[in-house]
Amino acid sequence: MKSFARFILFTILGWKFVGEFPRDIKKYVVIAAPHTSWVDFPIAILSRMASGLMVNFIGKNSLFNGPFGFFFRGLGGTPVDRSKSTNLVDAIVDIFNEKEEFRLGLSPEGTRKKVDKWKTGFYYIAKGANVPIVMATLDFENKQIKFSEPYYVTENKEADFAYFESFFFNVKGKNPELS
Repeated sequence: MKSFARFILFTILGWKFVGEFPRDIKKYVVIAAPHTSWVDFPIAILSRMASGLMVNFIGKNSLFNGPFGFFFRGLGGTPVDRSKSTNLVDAIVDIFNEKEEFRLGLSPEGTRKKVDKWKTGFYYIAKGANVPIVMATLDFENKQIKFSEPYYVTENKEADFAYFESFFFNVKGKNPELS
C-alpha cells in the first residue's frame, strides 16, 4: 500500500515531501494547514500512507453515518459530536495516555473556511498529553508537504502560536483565498 500511495502522490499527482514524519517518536499531534478544500483530506491520507506511519484523525460525526462510516473508521477516523459540550481535549489526552503509539492529525483552523484565529484544541491536547506537535504544510502552490521538527509547547502560548503561524506563512492551500 505504501508503494501504491507513493506512486499516486509523487508520480501521478506530482507532490513531494520536504522532510518526513518523525519515526523515533511514537506519540505526537500533527497539525496540517492550510485546510481550504475537501481535496486536503485525500492528499493527507495519501501522505500518511506514503510515509508508512499511521496518523489518526477526528471528524464531524455526520461523516461516519451511513454507508461511508466504515470507510472513514477504516482510515483511522473517530467521529466527534460537535453539538455536545463534552470535553474533547481531555478525552483525546486520555487516548494518548492509554496508547503506546498514537499520532493524531488535526486542522488548526477547524474548518475549510477562512478563519482569523486558529482553534486551540490541538495545543491543549499536546500540552495535556505531554507530546510534541509536528507541523505539515498542504502547499498546493508548490505541491509539497513540508514537515517540521517536533515542537514541545511552552508556557508561553502566544509565542508558541507565533512559531506555528510562522511555519505556515505564505503557504497556499487549494483555494488560496481561504489560506
